[in-house]
Amino acid sequence: MHEKKRIAVFGAGGIGGVVGGMLSKAGHDLTLIDTWHEHVTEIQNNGLEVTNQDEVHLSKPNAIHLNKLQEIKEKFDIGIIAVKSYDTEWVTHALKNYVKDDGYFVDFQNGINDLKVAEIVGKEKTLGCVILISAMATEPGKAWRTDSRPDVAYKIGELTGGITDRLKEFVNIMQSVGVSEYTEELISERWSKLMINCMVNPLAGLTGWGTAEVRSKPLTQDIAIQVAAEVVKVSKSEGYSMGKIVGLDPDDFIDAADGKKNVEEIKSQMLEQARQAGSASRPSFGQDVLKKRRTEIDYLTGFVSQVGKKNNISTPFCDKVTEVVNSLGVGFEPSDENLAEIEKLLD
Repeated sequence: MHEKKRIAVFGAGGIGGVVGGMLSKAGHDLTLIDTWHEHVTEIQNNGLEVTNQDEVHLSKPNAIHLNKLQEIKEKFDIGIIAVKSYDTEWVTHALKNYVKDDGYFVDFQNGINDLKVAEIVGKEKTLGCVILISAMATEPGKAWRTDSRPDVAYKIGELTGGITDRLKEFVNIMQSVGVSEYTEELISERWSKLMINCMVNPLAGLTGWGTAEVRSKPLTQDIAIQVAAEVVKVSKSEGYSMGKIVGLDPDDFIDAADGKKNVEEIKSQMLEQARQAGSASRPSFGQDVLKKRRTEIDYLTGFVSQVGKKNNISTPFCDKVTEVVNSLGVGFEPSDENLAEIEKLLD
């Protein structure tokens, strides 16, 4: 049995809530830190209810609002960063002084932000977790895991590569949250997840559709395949080789985007992924749009476009998706009409 740890989770939304709630239930000294007053107050008063697939758990983690951070007296063994990509730097700086010198940080985010964390706390103190599940938190005091996938939920790795004792320790700790495994290829895994995020998240936000709908409708399937091919090309230009994605080789997406082959096979796999996602699943990007919040577009397709430009890789679909989302601004109304400019690229 592993030693119980003192853990901070900065960001108590869907992922942070599910992870924090389950770690607390497993007996760790867990503190959730968030800016959502009602959520924090509800957890303080009545605990955190986590629906982890078919099971409902009530845990009693510590919960504090950001403005109470300075009242923490005892430092943490582990600092988990589970906030939006655009909050990475300031949150890491804020948490840095509350993690022990021999402690470490784990990045639980979309996008590829591990290097930003490492620039602040050091590569030697940075792990990354690639999240393969879906989660949401729409009511104070509650968090839901919304997917039904039966296999690996979390892939965790050292930024510097290799398998270390602390990596094994953290993977073991995470088994109480969901099936977890270590990876020696963290950034390659990040690119694989980024591809999946870019295929679904912005399109869900633009249309208001859930994950399953985006993966099922012919138009968004066609756009998603083009986006995926661009992500594969850009990741290759950075020297990273993805493994199989939803059972397919990354190059299959390039061939499909060129109309050569694999189109129907990929669409069939997307339908299977839609089934596993479940009707209630909505990516965080889509949740942000419905809540009239800023999106992470610049860290998804925007990031792909940026790296593509640096490496002279053409990314017209990622460029257009990013342009459309940014042109709509914060608080836009989702509609399938928002896909019109992107659809023109398919002609």
